Amino acid sequence: MKIAVIGTGYVGLVTGACFADLGHAVIGVDKEEEKISRLNRGEVTIYEIGLPELLSRHLGRNLTFTTDTDEAVRESEIIFITVGTPQGDEGEADMSYVVQAASDIAGSIHGYKIIVNKSTMPVGSTRLVERVIKEKARGEEFDVVSNPEFLREGTAVRDFTNPDRIVIGTESQKAAGIMAELYRPLNAPLFITDPASAEMIKYASNAFLATKVSFINAIANICEAVDADVKEVAMGMGYDHRIGFEFLRSGPGFGGSCFPKDCQALIEIARSSGYHFYLLEGVMQVNREQIRLTARKAEIRLGGLEGKNIAVWGLAFKPNTDDVRDSPAVEVVKLLLEGGARVRAYDPQAMDNVRGLLPDVEYAQGALDALKDADLLLILTDWDEFKMQDFRKVGEIMSSRDILDARNCLEPLTIRRLGFNYEGIGR
Repeated sequence: MKIAVIGTGYVGLVTGACFADLGHAVIGVDKEEEKISRLNRGEVTIYEIGLPELLSRHLGRNLTFTTDTDEAVRESEIIFITVGTPQGDEGEADMSYVVQAASDIAGSIHGYKIIVNKSTMPVGSTRLVERVIKEKARGEEFDVVSNPEFLREGTAVRDFTNPDRIVIGTESQKAAGIMAELYRPLNAPLFITDPASAEMIKYASNAFLATKVSFINAIANICEAVDADVKEVAMGMGYDHRIGFEFLRSGPGFGGSCFPKDCQALIEIARSSGYHFYLLEGVMQVNREQIRLTARKAEIRLGGLEGKNIAVWGLAFKPNTDDVRDSPAVEVVKLLLEGGARVRAYDPQAMDNVRGLLPDVEYAQGALDALKDADLLLILTDWDEFKMQDFRKVGEIMSSRDILDARNCLEPLTIRRLGFNYEGIGR
């Protein structure tokens, strides 16, 4: 099929490249000329495992990029909207980019088109896009479909090609049939429902996963108080198939472009519908407290932050991505700096993205380089690179042998046998 993808961020770029890999003809659209120029030169603008290979394989064949929305819409049967829906002042999703994309699409519709809301959008967004297009594309035949994405940064390509399910929200049998054919090569469970339910599925899924993260972090804090080990507790819980192992890893809190924004948006959706979502508000409160508790742990371990040298490993909100949006690591570092600490940090991929957010941090050339004169090593993102370090060498470089492992990615017994004072979260 012929596909246009409006927006070339994390969702749009992965979606376009993966559809091209399925054999479809894809045009990626973005208004940023520099970004489009880079993509047409084969330069991947985000860090995502497997994406450079897809771009190299299909660029100039069945995958192209342009700033011309009109051309892309005219040439395509299905148009995906993958622009940003950032958090507004009251926690609601800002739909201005979506409305603009819908308006741009409407001016170019000739013949039947399917417009797909792929970005995370609040309930009612399918109807909103429908209204915007109807006002401008009078008499043209089209359908608007909700098709939420469930891609995790770091494994987005794998998630696209091996989905747990594909959700299609539409009341049009014609659109449902075409969308089913589009995704047929993936051989995944296809769930066709009404648009409002499809939109709610995405928010409810992310909110539930965020709830699991905050729950295990709260349990971790209790574990510390009663001398239990949260990793053992989570393992024992996970064997219950009703609970499962996923998202039961304690740490400094959740972050990224989805969970914080989507939880706040769902709280606002509930509020505007007359329901007070106390449970989800509690999830967000626990997450905020977890960030403060992590910084407080460092302060207690050092006997105060003023003038202390802290080596930080990890700034991205999770490993295998360069995304620092709402990263708990960034927020923890801000608190350390406010307390008077000197921070020397390293992240394998995220440092270029974080320099503007943390201008007072000294950035190291590598993991070991970050350790010079360090009074404490604080691990905030669990990259495999950090787990594989030679900790005998780590101990030789640091001025103190204190480690605060906020991701519980090291084995305490092994690290302590090497002479380190090790502390985790809930261990």
